[in-house]
Amino acid sequence: MNYKAVETWLQQLQSGWCKAFSTAAGEVPFRTDEWKRDSGGGGITRVLENGVNLEKAAVNFSSVHGEALPEAASAVRPALSGRRFRATGISVIVHPRNPFAPISHANLRFFVADKAGAAPVWWFGGGFDLTPCYGFEEDCRHWHQTAQAACKRFGADVYPHFKRWCDEYFFIRHRGEMRGIGGLFFDDFDAGGDFDRAFAFVHSVGEAYPKAYLPILERRMHMPWGRRERDFQLYRRGRYVEFNLVYDRGTLFGLQSGGRSESILASLPPEVHFRYDWQPEPGSPEARLTEHFLQPRDWLCRAEHR
Repeated sequence: MNYKAVETWLQQLQSGWCKAFSTAAGEVPFRTDEWKRDSGGGGITRVLENGVNLEKAAVNFSSVHGEALPEAASAVRPALSGRRFRATGISVIVHPRNPFAPISHANLRFFVADKAGAAPVWWFGGGFDLTPCYGFEEDCRHWHQTAQAACKRFGADVYPHFKRWCDEYFFIRHRGEMRGIGGLFFDDFDAGGDFDRAFAFVHSVGEAYPKAYLPILERRMHMPWGRRERDFQLYRRGRYVEFNLVYDRGTLFGLQSGGRSESILASLPPEVHFRYDWQPEPGSPEARLTEHFLQPRDWLCRAEHR
């Protein structure tokens, strides 16, 4: 187990992701803030705003430590409650300006829980997911094909398992609907105690994310749009806000562990509308989003989409 190697690689990944999104935004630079956490550790937050193509992008790196795991991390593993912890991770959220370009999110994290007289317990978590306002079949297939390719050499069951977990995790229970079209989600992952294999898998996911997203962004960010599409985009962003503030483990962990609130909440969109009991017109592209795209399905099965 090599915490420092993971930490160093995540910082390198942050730089690579920022460079890619700065280019996509029209060479708009990221603002960089380095911060310290009072109870141990800190991070680097990089935020881009008001780009030609990207309304907002935030890429956060953190490496923190403390005397006890927060509830968000220990709830599913109560035996680790009270252990000292080290946690490093990276997260990215992209809110495009064009309503036809989907929101994308990715995060990767590494935890180590220590206790005197006992071996350290470590695990990885993370994944990536896509949240369109207007769905396109070819985008969904490309996204999931790239996710599958990232998992392929680690076993035939890895993609289906983490794809299903993503569908289940990014579900807005109080709305009864999926947040997006899924992707990959995993937690408590240690590859049976094989650190090198587990780290290699996480590395594969991190390298796959821009390959999954940038081609979609490039296809959609110049499509013509008007007031109707913008209004729907702002409405759908409200669902993103609801999930992040009510259910997201990363948000809860950051707040519970005393992280920097500006960095934690950088994932929220710059503009959003909450409309009371709004319903899309039957048969419209807006209705098709929830009826057709925001459903658990096998996006790799081409025959289903003919």
